[in-house]
Amino acid sequence: MPVARQLPRPAELRELLSFRKPDFDLRRRRLNAALTIEDLRTIARRRTPRAAFDYTDGAADAEISLARARQAFRDIEFHPSILRDVSRVDTSTTVFGGPSSLPFGIAPTGFTRLMQTEGEYAGAGAAGAAGIPFGLSTLGTTSIEDVRAANPTGRNWFQLYVMRDRDISFGLVERAARAGFDTLLFTVDTPVAGARLRDTRNGFSIPPQLTASTIADAIPRPWWWWDFLTTPKLEFASLSSTGGTVGQLVNSAMDPTISFADLDVIRSIWPGRLVVKGVQSVADAVELAERGVDGIVLSNHGGRQLDRAPVPFHLLPSVVREVGPDFEVAVDTGIMHGADIVAAIALGASFTLIGRAYLYGLMAGGRAGVDRAIAILREEIVRTMQLLQVNTIADLGPEHVTQLTRVVPRARAARSEPGS
Repeated sequence: MPVARQLPRPAELRELLSFRKPDFDLRRRRLNAALTIEDLRTIARRRTPRAAFDYTDGAADAEISLARARQAFRDIEFHPSILRDVSRVDTSTTVFGGPSSLPFGIAPTGFTRLMQTEGEYAGAGAAGAAGIPFGLSTLGTTSIEDVRAANPTGRNWFQLYVMRDRDISFGLVERAARAGFDTLLFTVDTPVAGARLRDTRNGFSIPPQLTASTIADAIPRPWWWWDFLTTPKLEFASLSSTGGTVGQLVNSAMDPTISFADLDVIRSIWPGRLVVKGVQSVADAVELAERGVDGIVLSNHGGRQLDRAPVPFHLLPSVVREVGPDFEVAVDTGIMHGADIVAAIALGASFTLIGRAYLYGLMAGGRAGVDRAIAILREEIVRTMQLLQVNTIADLGPEHVTQLTRVVPRARAARSEPGS
């Protein structure tokens, strides 16, 4: 029987009409419209000069490591439970001797105020407000003491490079301890700089130089240059002078002779938790556990050092199995979604770190953009946990995730014996 038609009644039309109150805050509007970290990346790319954006977005050589890391998180299969009450979900955890309201923290990143002038101030403040740790890089653009002031009651971590001038490194360790930083991320994957080809092609330098190409790039982004030119001069946590490409600066400062002896020295002068960042093999993870460090971060530096390096997320289950459940293993590189974080925790990670995901928010909207990035990841973590039907971070386990196979290694050739 056909449905009878009638003219709509005015009262019925009024029920369908809904007009939102206009929001004249342009920053808030664009950030609220971002539903994913990828959305923040799109905004960041539009608002940031190409050289600064590419420094953040890019990786080493052909950027294979970064692509593989992100693909690894896509290549998972979740296995939800059923008929569990997940009306309330607890995302809090404990890592490296202290609490975190979420299973991720903000990774240390270099030259951060070049991406957006609020830089580490925005990151540290947002981390403190969210109840998660903030990591400051040796090559950060805000001092140890100022980060402490921006996040006075939260957890601050310091990432340490071993410099050619050891006294610089030792001095930074002592300053971080005095400022109340509770964890030191001793970074071991940067004896020299990786080949950041985007930076070379863009002529990216520290500080940025006004050339014909950068001026042309600045024309549609005057707000970035206005912020850069009207805010305090960049200051670095360790570098007393600048000038040149990022690779040149790193190579002039880092020491390729770094060894386990340096780790022992740092252990002797650092009073807090000592975590080694940049571990890329099961054997090294086991050795570090045996040497008594407090934890490790599986990381290939966001794909920015050795291209085609192992994917940290792929290494995770093997490392956790070999070092045992009592040794804390964090992981970074490639995280763009809260589900990536949930998958890492389920496969044994104690914690995760986000770098680019936070920087996209910073470039998209300063402190408010970092807040938005954290909120997006929090929402995705909660929703993923609810759909898996687990209530707490501790409830996540290997039974919830399968890593699907895309790139399968061939059997390694046997190493020849001497004299053969």
